Amino acid sequence: MLSFDSIKLAVIGLGYVGLPLAVAFGKNRKVLGFDINKPRINALKSGHDTTLEVSNSELKEATYLTYCTDPESLAECNIFIVTVPTPIDEHKNPDLTPLIKASETIGRVLKKGDIVIYESTVYPGATEEECVPILEKYSGLKFNEDFYAGYSPERINPGDKEHRVTTIKKVTSGSTPEAADLIDKLYNQIITAGTYKASSIKVAEAAKVIENTQRDLNIALINELAIIFNKMGIDTEEVLKAAGTKWNFLPFRPGLVGGHCIGVDPYYLTHKAEAIGYHPEIILAGRRLNDSMGTYIVSQLIKSMLKQRIHVEGARVLVMGLTFKENCPDLRNTRVVDIVRELQEYNITVDVFDPWINHEEAKKEYSISPVHEPSTSTYDGIILAVAHDEFRSMGADSIRKFGKPEHILYDLKYLLNKEESDLRL
Repeated sequence: MLSFDSIKLAVIGLGYVGLPLAVAFGKNRKVLGFDINKPRINALKSGHDTTLEVSNSELKEATYLTYCTDPESLAECNIFIVTVPTPIDEHKNPDLTPLIKASETIGRVLKKGDIVIYESTVYPGATEEECVPILEKYSGLKFNEDFYAGYSPERINPGDKEHRVTTIKKVTSGSTPEAADLIDKLYNQIITAGTYKASSIKVAEAAKVIENTQRDLNIALINELAIIFNKMGIDTEEVLKAAGTKWNFLPFRPGLVGGHCIGVDPYYLTHKAEAIGYHPEIILAGRRLNDSMGTYIVSQLIKSMLKQRIHVEGARVLVMGLTFKENCPDLRNTRVVDIVRELQEYNITVDVFDPWINHEEAKKEYSISPVHEPSTSTYDGIILAVAHDEFRSMGADSIRKFGKPEHILYDLKYLLNKEESDLRL
């Protein structure tokens, strides 16, 4: 087993999860940050993080952090932390391709005594059942004899400047008690909130995947309640505020559920459940409901337009916000796209405005060309889809200037007061 003082650390994948982790470690010890995305590495070398998770000043503080795209450079390291994406495919099945490729890359340079720690969200058992055999195959080494593994689920919250990687308690685990101890000690070097050492890798994997599954189901419940209350003519936010006066009421709000975590992770758990012969009812029901919210939102807008005698076919609608969450440039798995696509089914012209996004990325990922500034007196409908601070500070009067004299303003995120909008979720 490695000694703590001999650790030479590498972080594989420098996205929203890997970069903040590498920077935190890079303030105290030598870290090699590896990514296959050359433009990403070049930007980091120039001192800028395009995801905006890490500031330029924070990058400068990580004086022991270096970057590379050459897999052979990883040979000098002996602990590898894998922080690559774990998406789903078009059929909502886990896509382990990035994880498999990262394991192959590490396997080629793996040495006796090395440790591989996975942070990417997976289903329970994936580390030992999917990743470890790849490491063995490409290294020719024997698991838990020649090399070891660990799992410490990421707990990054994109766009959140209060809850950072170092201030969120970290779950750790290892394939042997000795590996678990070393991994826990390593993370304790940077995690000021402390760590929790799980009893096994599978327990740590399961703990991560149910965190977001629980949130998904809670939001699904509130979304269903919002649909019910809308039919009853009751304002959902007022109900939630009233219920929230009880100390143990959970403060969830209705809305679109996208992103690379909450809208994806439950499918990893349901995939594994079905593989062992159990069909999960509640989890998949929550997923179906949340995935249907874009269609529901558009139906509400269309009904409201018809009531105001606004001609639907050929109308123009402004969607404000495209990212999957507020104050964050991340477009991965954004469900705002569902609203755009559904509106287009009605032959409605849709303009998207979002000051946070990279326009080229929006075009590449979703074939959407956002406007740089909406035109005034142009739109029959306006949907406040993402709660960016910029939209909040604009206020209702400025937002309504984008609309025609007769238009519908739909506030999905409770950015405005009740009386300032025409529709609320």
